[in-house]
Amino acid sequence: MSEIVFTRTGDRLGEFAVRTLDVDADAATLHRWVTHPKAEFWLMGDADLGRVAAGYRAIVDHPHHDAFVGLAGGEPAFLVERYDPAHVELAGLYDAEEGDVGMHFLCAPAATPVHGFTLAVITTVMEMLFADPAARRVVVEPDVRNTAVHRLNAAVGFEVVGRIAKPEKEALLSVCTRDRFRAATRGVRA
Repeated sequence: MSEIVFTRTGDRLGEFAVRTLDVDADAATLHRWVTHPKAEFWLMGDADLGRVAAGYRAIVDHPHHDAFVGLAGGEPAFLVERYDPAHVELAGLYDAEEGDVGMHFLCAPAATPVHGFTLAVITTVMEMLFADPAARRVVVEPDVRNTAVHRLNAAVGFEVVGRIAKPEKEALLSVCTRDRFRAATRGVRA
């Protein structure tokens, strides 16, 4: 059963909520999202429903990885993964620090894009992560070719550390402290 773990309300785009992922209930939705051409950097374009369900079941069962579904106006609209980069994704690839938390997010494909929506999503995700007092830095490793997400990351305060080679991609390791996030988003309430 899913439960709401975080909510925020923006001035322009209304309420965003984040709930735990229910693999059985959410697999078909996630499959549509991660196999859509706009999700090319998610690297699941050819995945069948069974592979998507198995992948997310492994994430929710993992002690250092979590997955969530984000809601906009009460409707599923984005996917969030939170992980401990010292144990998952970046283990051995960078100098992990106490309080580091890794993150991935994916907005659902939209028939009609809404200006500012993706910025509101990443802001929601960052606020959720920093709501945990133990979180000192958020760490991300997007594909170096994903310039759209690099711009979003910069908009919420991420600093580029450098390129790292992962088995599946060349990634741009970036980090964001709580203070940098607050400074970058001061007054932003999409």
